[in-house]
Amino acid sequence: MLVHMSKAKMILEIGMFTGYGALSMAENCPRMVHWLPVSSSHILKNLLSPYLTSLHMAGRKETVKICSSMDTLKEMAAAAKQFDVVFVGADQNNYINYYKFILDHNLLRLSGVICVDNSLFKAKVYLKDTPDETGLADPRVEQVILPLGNGISIIRGIVYYSQLVSQSKVTYDAIFRGVNGWSILDRMRLDGRVAYVTGAGQGIGRAFTHALGEAGAKVAVVDMDQGKAQGVPLLFNTGINCIAITADISKSMNVERMIDSIVSKWGEIQIACNNAGIHMNSASEDTSQEEWDQTFDVNLKETFMSCQAAGHVMLKQGYGKIINTASMASLIVAHPQKQLAYNTSKAGVLKLTQSLGTEWIDRGVRVNCISPGIVDTPLILSESLRPLVQCWLSVIPAGRLALVTDLQAAVVYLASDASDYMTGHNLVIEGGQSLW
Repeated sequence: MLVHMSKAKMILEIGMFTGYGALSMAENCPRMVHWLPVSSSHILKNLLSPYLTSLHMAGRKETVKICSSMDTLKEMAAAAKQFDVVFVGADQNNYINYYKFILDHNLLRLSGVICVDNSLFKAKVYLKDTPDETGLADPRVEQVILPLGNGISIIRGIVYYSQLVSQSKVTYDAIFRGVNGWSILDRMRLDGRVAYVTGAGQGIGRAFTHALGEAGAKVAVVDMDQGKAQGVPLLFNTGINCIAITADISKSMNVERMIDSIVSKWGEIQIACNNAGIHMNSASEDTSQEEWDQTFDVNLKETFMSCQAAGHVMLKQGYGKIINTASMASLIVAHPQKQLAYNTSKAGVLKLTQSLGTEWIDRGVRVNCISPGIVDTPLILSESLRPLVQCWLSVIPAGRLALVTDLQAAVVYLASDASDYMTGHNLVIEGGQSLW
């Protein structure tokens, strides 16, 4: 549970006995782990080997060091290692020395915790006037003791700003303490924000939807395909709050209905992600007026109508983030495919974004866009485009097509308070293709 709550990537366990705790931590870590349990038992390592092999096959990284615990700690300190969770057994010999060494040599990350097991061993903590040797008297930390089993102490490092400022030349400003007390990663959180994503049923839109939801936002999943719109929320099995809206937003009345539905449900909108778009290819001399009109209706007119409708809500609120999906085609003429209408419409999305960005920023609304390169989605791998993949790869310095997951951090950043001074910006994510 501690690993899950802290989202730990680097875990250190000192003094395994049976190894059950270490295995639980490794198994429940949601991301790649560099796990360095320190033990003196060769037998234990042999017992764990089959399990560690299975974790390696699942993409995890674990290392067992069989040597003196203090020697290993010294090696890690020399290598400037830091850990999110450090697990120490208080019934181990010299455990207080491990604790002191960890803090003295900066082995614990800024937001990390030390978990001391068996800290109530022999009920010592209940004895009158008996100091707690796991760190209550240490001004660098604060801790709580959970009465589970023989006791678990959870210890975290704290910073006494006034003491640091008085004893050094540290400037006690927003850089040091965080903007409004929030760390940079906290400023990327979207907790409580209301967002919508159009074209959210697949591809880039689906990736944006998940990213915003995982960052804490409530998300309206908008798609003209009812099955796709309703299918995305079914994937949210982690408590993300979302609703599905089926709408063809190339029609103005449907755009207004979409905005009204979201405001009726959640009372406000802070994040508008206008992503819906279409892509058709034809030589310029063969481009029909119907293809031109359809491309502009979806890619540009729809984006304008959505910006305007969301803007009415956001301008009244005095705050909002609008994120439009443009394209690398807003900057260069991608080739060898011929896509005059698409290129021109996406250039229009960029200019729309820049114009709105300058008009609305002084009223609290920022408008930016993301311009992906060629993204590996079913849309671009159609039968007509599939033969062009090798040609595209030859002009992409990164040597591969973009993945939708390459775009997720960008939409969270633009939706968060961390990007408050950015407006009218075109965030290009194309593996370097537009540089050649």
